[in-house]
Amino acid sequence: MANMQNDIENFWSINPGELLNNLNSSLSGLSENEASKRLESLGNKLLSKRKATNALVIFLNQFKNPIILILIFAVVLSLFLRDFTDSLIILIIIFFSGVLSFFQEYSASNAVDKLLSMVKIKVDVIRDKNTIKIDSDKVVPGDIILLSAGSLIPADCLLIETKDFFVNETAFTGETYPVEKNIGLTPNDIPISKRTNSIFMGTSVISGTAKAIVVKIGKDTEFGKISEELGQGAAETEFEHGIKQFGYLLMKIMLVIVAIILLFNIYVHRPLIDSILFSLAIAVGITPQLLPAIISINLSHGAKNMAKQKVIVKRLSSIENLGSMNILCSDKTGTLTEGKVKLQGTLDINNNKSEKVGMFAYLNSFFERGYINPIDEAVRKDLSFDLKAYKKIDELPYDFNRKCLSILVSERDSYLLITKGAVNNILAACKKAETPSGEIVDLEALKEKVDKMYKELSLKGFRTLGVAYRRFEKEVHVTKEHESEMVFLGFITLYDPPKERILNTINDLKKVGVKLKVITGDNKLIAQSVCEQIGLINPRILSGDEIKHINDLELEKSVQEIDIFAEIEPNQKEKIVLALKKVGNVVGYMGDGINDATALHSADVGISVDTAVDVAKEAADIVLLDKDLEVVIAGIKEGRKTFANTLKYIFISTSANFGDMFSMAGASLFLPFFPLFPKQILLDNLLTDFPSMAIATDNVDSDFVNLPKRWNINFIKKFMLTFGLLSSFFDYLTFGILYFILHAKPEEFRTGWFMESVICSVVIALIIRTRGFFWKSKPSIYLFTASIIALLLVFIFTWDPFLSKVFGFTLVPNFFIVILGTIVMVHILVAELVKVYFYKKVSF
Repeated sequence: MANMQNDIENFWSINPGELLNNLNSSLSGLSENEASKRLESLGNKLLSKRKATNALVIFLNQFKNPIILILIFAVVLSLFLRDFTDSLIILIIIFFSGVLSFFQEYSASNAVDKLLSMVKIKVDVIRDKNTIKIDSDKVVPGDIILLSAGSLIPADCLLIETKDFFVNETAFTGETYPVEKNIGLTPNDIPISKRTNSIFMGTSVISGTAKAIVVKIGKDTEFGKISEELGQGAAETEFEHGIKQFGYLLMKIMLVIVAIILLFNIYVHRPLIDSILFSLAIAVGITPQLLPAIISINLSHGAKNMAKQKVIVKRLSSIENLGSMNILCSDKTGTLTEGKVKLQGTLDINNNKSEKVGMFAYLNSFFERGYINPIDEAVRKDLSFDLKAYKKIDELPYDFNRKCLSILVSERDSYLLITKGAVNNILAACKKAETPSGEIVDLEALKEKVDKMYKELSLKGFRTLGVAYRRFEKEVHVTKEHESEMVFLGFITLYDPPKERILNTINDLKKVGVKLKVITGDNKLIAQSVCEQIGLINPRILSGDEIKHINDLELEKSVQEIDIFAEIEPNQKEKIVLALKKVGNVVGYMGDGINDATALHSADVGISVDTAVDVAKEAADIVLLDKDLEVVIAGIKEGRKTFANTLKYIFISTSANFGDMFSMAGASLFLPFFPLFPKQILLDNLLTDFPSMAIATDNVDSDFVNLPKRWNINFIKKFMLTFGLLSSFFDYLTFGILYFILHAKPEEFRTGWFMESVICSVVIALIIRTRGFFWKSKPSIYLFTASIIALLLVFIFTWDPFLSKVFGFTLVPNFFIVILGTIVMVHILVAELVKVYFYKKVSF
């Protein structure tokens, strides 16, 4: 492989035959066996977007928390200094907690891998002389690949066949116009923008077809070198940023409390190792170390539920953004309409049916080989002519700047250039027009008539294209300059009927707090007509031309009120999305075309469909198996449930754990003994965290699902302070009763408070998991069962003779149990009342 690398370094200057020889390949492609060997040997060069599930790595990650590592070190140190049994118990608890978290996270990771495999980008490759489809990340040097419009280029390649082949190389050159590529040789010192015989990973095909030799993959590609240098990763979502800030907040609180406790215990001459272990155990208790696993489990569970709704999540963190989304931008085709374009008519300039217009439109669509689109498919399906007399000579593919497609055909001894596209662009290319009688007249005299006809057709909701032609005496290589001095022939009209339930769907979106904004390339009149057909009265419309004449600030001021953006160019889609984001919206963008990629990437949530072109599917965070807004609504609800259940764990851990550990820290300052041993603190933490493993399955209140919610650190702080202090109040009440009234011995004190602490934490968690009365909002059967198990374990650990001795517990008198039970009941009642008051005063 090393020698091969030297022989292919400047591949754009090497003859294809020689290059194939250097790669030990041929035009028949590699064998499957050889390709597998190459993939295995070059595996370290792949650019992996998501690391493969590795059980050992996931297991070790459960213990990478710095506090856990310090605690393990301190425990190991204590093994050599003194209490072997207690140290071993602490290690077992840490290990068991890690194993529990590992199995949940590993299962979640496997589930996500299976879902992602459903929407992988495929590429056509020649293997064993047959054309097959493989995952794009499985191509290897020496493969022969086949490309067409919409394909994402998976490697750096040398072209060996092209047909009207245009590529988007904006990522490398900054050039917004498609670049034409051809076979041939270029000098070895030529810059990347001039290598017209080569294509590069990370770029995409705009139009045409090609066959190419794969030369470099992964990190060896030009794209790979840039990625390695920049260390590129996905942009941090609002939720991820919020979690990070939340972690910093807890870390500061934990460091202050631990430092105070450690220094005080050293000051009062308590054993150093015991003081360190006690302080670190409190640190573990304060820190929600299960949070990464809980987030992973929740997101995976959400992704699996969304898959049942035909929504495949590619980027897990986008689930929270989907739940927070309040604006959805989408094209009308396939969302407002059926997405089944039908040819309505072929009309001359007198608005009469014209066979010649149909013939010319059919010639244009039949020979089109570039950009696959529903319009040409409809023309080919609904029209049929004998084309034996015609031969295709050249093609200038459709692009989103010219908005037209030109085909040059030979007809006996003459050449005919037929152009079809947006009416205004076609008219701009014409000087003459042909009447139904075949007379060629000056177009200027008919301009007003043609414009009026175009508007009338648009108002009826018809997608209307112009058809024009130009004759040449000799063969030409078609360029943009040839699209001039043309003869306007007439119109073709197309119709895409509105969906039957679309108005109900739009209202369903409103009910979940999401406003739909339509972004379409169709003109304002068509957009208005479609809206009226589906019951949207007086929609506010902004055209692409109007956007050109306002600055970014003006767009930001108006964008919130606009319902439909019409006559929009591809680069304006991204501009609209960014403007919506800048004024504080969480924006989703739904698209499946070549020209949607940048907007998909810029949106908070990029949504595409399984039938989309590769470049759109790759840019998306979420892929729909069915292009339907109802599917999106189902995904939004699942996203909000996932977000809600993640927040539940944060609320539970910050209120219960923070309250308990704060109480324990305070108690250690006035008690002559440790309120709990380190092993008891860790057992308390394990038992209170155990039910949270099932939090992903919990039911979510409808008021949370019905409106978008965003990360709110201030709300979390207030929640933590309110319910943490409430928990501490009842902890100190328990301390006072146990120590000053019941005169409990140290073992009885620890047993009694352990029981009260765990029982209250588990039961209060069931109360604060819902904003409403807890008896009206039922937890899931899994969460309820896990809570019951945790409560049973409290009594097993404190009443079983062996376990109670191992963990330092003792049997407490029955009247202790009655008093502690009363404290728990009062705590439950007060927590419910405080919760109701809190949500009245504080909004999320």
